[in-house]
Amino acid sequence: MENIDINSLALSSELIAVLKELGFSDLTPIQQQSIPPLLQGRDLIGQSRTGSGKTAAFALPILEKIDLKLRSVQALIICPTRELASQVVTEVRKLGRKQEGLQVVSLVGGVPGREQAATLANGVHIAVGTPGRIIDLIDRNRMDLNDIKTVVLDEADKMLEMGFEAEIRAIMQILPQPRQTVLFSATFPESILGLSKSYQKNPLHIVIETENEESTIEQVAYDSAPHEKANTLLRILQQHPANSSLIFCNTKATVNELAERFASQKISCAVLHGDLEQRDREKVMTLFRNSSYRILIATDVAARGLDIENLDLVVNFDLPDLAETYLHRIGRTGRAGGKGIAVSITDPRDTLKLLEFEKISRGKIKRPVLRFENQHGLQRDLKEAPMQTLSISGGRKDKLRPGDILGSLTKDVGLSGADIGKIEIQDKYSYVAVASAQVEKALAGLRQAKIKGQKFQIKLLK
Repeated sequence: MENIDINSLALSSELIAVLKELGFSDLTPIQQQSIPPLLQGRDLIGQSRTGSGKTAAFALPILEKIDLKLRSVQALIICPTRELASQVVTEVRKLGRKQEGLQVVSLVGGVPGREQAATLANGVHIAVGTPGRIIDLIDRNRMDLNDIKTVVLDEADKMLEMGFEAEIRAIMQILPQPRQTVLFSATFPESILGLSKSYQKNPLHIVIETENEESTIEQVAYDSAPHEKANTLLRILQQHPANSSLIFCNTKATVNELAERFASQKISCAVLHGDLEQRDREKVMTLFRNSSYRILIATDVAARGLDIENLDLVVNFDLPDLAETYLHRIGRTGRAGGKGIAVSITDPRDTLKLLEFEKISRGKIKRPVLRFENQHGLQRDLKEAPMQTLSISGGRKDKLRPGDILGSLTKDVGLSGADIGKIEIQDKYSYVAVASAQVEKALAGLRQAKIKGQKFQIKLLK
């Protein structure tokens, strides 16, 4: 189809300006095909892989239609995991940053529900949350649904796969009519068709074909005896140097065993699994995104919905049982057309399973012999994270912006822009990545300096 210029979209000048600032020179296929009908109020099913730009595809029409003078929830976005909900909240706020007074709330477990209820009571335009917490707030009469005009089920197939169908149906049945109902899903199983028939009216079905995606992800498998898998993993990390690596295991026990093995060799890594509290999960992801850890070891449930920019390497330490899970895992790298590599540790008897993985990924899995290159240098690199992260006791509620922190570090502390990495602004805290060689200077300098005329507590996040 012919490319659509962002200036031709029926969006406000504020949203167009933000898109230009963010470098949206070309819309992705899912954005081109979804935004116009969503702006028209159509119900829609969008099928596209993770990393295709679907969040902006549904967020922009929502932002365009929000009545900022009406301080009530007008759009509800339902996500399968806390991590995806947090990612969506960040994206919506980023796209709506020129809409003065816009209020977006995250409704997820792992944090006190009373804080979320208080935020809702103060007036919120867009709510993003997981099914369980949304149901809880509704049951306790803490959430008013009367003004909701649009509901989005993001990664709808994953929510059904994770057993949330009853919760989703309970929410949908009490939402007001008429409304716009939008489903985004990587696959289209019968269960999705059932949801669509129940809650959508004449939906437009958009499918983004993925014939060429295999060219962006190099898939490799190395055979290993079961008792040698940990050593094979280290050799893989040596053979495929990466600034950021995500290692998938099938169980929490294996995650912890690998982390202990890495710690014994003084290799820095982080872990992510279902037993972690929400605060710890968020801290781990902040440190990994900021390159304070090069390696993240995770289970599938914990890694649902993770959006990590420029992830170089995915390793399947354990092969998943389902081909769909394999596709989800390797989709963490090579995002939005970028290059990436996905490596699997296999048994010689896994040939049939690898053929199944090749079929669903539409790519060839190479099976070379694992060599012994890059050993000494990489061991040093893994032990020396390029960045460290500083925590600042002020955030969005203190009116802090990334430019305020960047300005203080460059003007007051004397760091160069090259020494400063990702800056994240949350409600009550902010995080900034600083080159490891400069972190002590940054820590001491920020403790003496003021940011936007205020003094904040500064800590090294570990």
